[in-house]
Amino acid sequence: MLMFANFFSRVCYVALLLSSTNVLSADFSFVVRDQFGKPLKDAVIEFKDQQLNHQDNLSVAVMDQVDKHFTPKVLVIQNGQLVDFPNSDNIRHHVYSFSTVKQFDIKLYSGRPEKPEKFESPGIVVLGCNIHDSMVGYIYVADSSEVLKTSIDGKVQLNVSTFPVSFTVWQPNQQSDIDQKKTIIFADSSQVADIVITTIEPKPRNTFGEMFKGTND
Repeated sequence: MLMFANFFSRVCYVALLLSSTNVLSADFSFVVRDQFGKPLKDAVIEFKDQQLNHQDNLSVAVMDQVDKHFTPKVLVIQNGQLVDFPNSDNIRHHVYSFSTVKQFDIKLYSGRPEKPEKFESPGIVVLGCNIHDSMVGYIYVADSSEVLKTSIDGKVQLNVSTFPVSFTVWQPNQQSDIDQKKTIIFADSSQVADIVITTIEPKPRNTFGEMFKGTND
């Protein structure tokens, strides 16, 4: 009888330990919103603890140019990935970036440039066209194997196996500097809540150069 009581006590103790370690395996969702409660499209969520192993077989990503717009507006790639810049318009474009993460200049062209560009440093790359100043695009170069981008509903769904969960959030219209990321930590499932990013109105047309003030400081 005493042996059974000791066994029962040990089982209860192990169960208590398991219930207190915050080990879960479930889907959690939240919405990235602006300060007015509106869902934010193109917010990028990157998990900080999932370091990316260098890969040599990454596919070539595509940043197209359609109707004088970069398409997609925000392209998420991995560190070390190549990006092609096809021009699907019937006019020529001149794509370039002044960003410290990746500075490059593809002279006036139509169709496809001679070769894709390689992005070997993590961070935010702001793109422009030297002919059409209203064209602004972004390449988010991730340094993590787990990266998500919100669609028009701003929703993110996570499959969480353990807490705490740590990640960063970035959005192109954020009020903070373009290369800054907001760090979020969910200590446990009860803290999973919508994320608020303070945004500002996009820059007016023909002010692309303003996007780069301070990026080389």
